[in-house]
Amino acid sequence: MDIKLWEKEIPYFTEGADTPNMMHTYLIEAEKPLPCIVVLPGGGYGARAFHEGEPIAQHFNKRGMHAVVVDYRVAPNRYPAPLADAQRAIKIIRANADAWKVDPEKIVTLGFSAGGHLCASTLVLEDVSNAGHTPDEIDAQPALPNGGILCYPVISVEDDFGHVGSGKNLLGEKYKYEKNYFSLQNHVTDKTPKAFLWHTSDDAGVNVKNSLTFAARMRDCGIPFEMHIYPHGRHGLGLAEQHDDVKQWADQAADWVWRNI
Repeated sequence: MDIKLWEKEIPYFTEGADTPNMMHTYLIEAEKPLPCIVVLPGGGYGARAFHEGEPIAQHFNKRGMHAVVVDYRVAPNRYPAPLADAQRAIKIIRANADAWKVDPEKIVTLGFSAGGHLCASTLVLEDVSNAGHTPDEIDAQPALPNGGILCYPVISVEDDFGHVGSGKNLLGEKYKYEKNYFSLQNHVTDKTPKAFLWHTSDDAGVNVKNSLTFAARMRDCGIPFEMHIYPHGRHGLGLAEQHDDVKQWADQAADWVWRNI
């Protein structure tokens, strides 16, 4: 089922830019409310990778959870458009929790690479989804998820160990002035939701230090997390079905949700 994120005005609208305005639901038959995974594919804030969308939702369906895939906006759209789309999806799920048999206290964002940056943003940045459109009942729902699954995530967008390309796509000409704010380890507090992280140690696309730094900050703030660093694997593996060790992440993440959220 495809659902519009925004029924009337689309906030932070960029004329001429691709504006999907859509989330895709993968709901399963349920007798009681279940967790829901909000999938945010990667693509450097310039695209959305299919293999990090629907196949991920279907895997979590097999593990007894609902899922949605969000077609969040990418460049030349800039912040806060992607975050507003992700937060709006969370609110729509909560607004429909009874009808969809979703537990509104078990909504988990999941993102890959730049989608991992967006996932982490839902955990640590303010709600930006209420401005720029005609207020509706969905605005009253909380935007903060109950947990996050960060898959080889971009955390920093600076040139130390971060992913500069994602930062420039997200911020455009403001990159030079705002990049520090969007290095998300700086925003973890003792109120940040718990997280599951995974990465490969030799990821050549997004440095493993991104996951390590975010996890270290969570530890400093007393936030529970689970992290798996696999020895080898290229960037962008998705379900990693060809890697006997790395492919364990999806079931490990599902187990983490059932135990901790």
